[in-house]
Amino acid sequence: MSTPPDYESIPGTYVYDARRGRQGYQLNMFCMSLNKPENRARFKADPAAYLDGFSLSAEQRRTVLERDWLGMLRVGGNIYYTIKIAFCDGLTFQDVAGMMSGVPKDVYAKMMLAGGRSPDGNRFKPAPGGTDHG
Repeated sequence: MSTPPDYESIPGTYVYDARRGRQGYQLNMFCMSLNKPENRARFKADPAAYLDGFSLSAEQRRTVLERDWLGMLRVGGNIYYTIKIAFCDGLTFQDVAGMMSGVPKDVYAKMMLAGGRSPDGNRFKPAPGGTDHG
């Protein structure tokens, strides 16, 4: 087994790399299906039934049904695909970014206009049995 990439040590960061692309293929194909109005209507009418047409893992299915935005990224979703779910719900990218950041949309907007979230304490996960390296 290979060593995890360095970027795996950044808290809350789920880089869409080849591994996540393979892991999330079915999830992302579901999201792409929402490009068609008739599919959006079917999904909105009965999300669980619509998802039955895709080979999602149990965790992928859960993240979609619960609108766990960060969870979708963690299980291989690409933000440019998963945002299609938000658009079905009448949400904007800024709404979702705020939810993923744990703050209301207006607070998120102000934070971004002020230069973004401080990197202090957000650089590395502590090593197992060790201390924080950031």
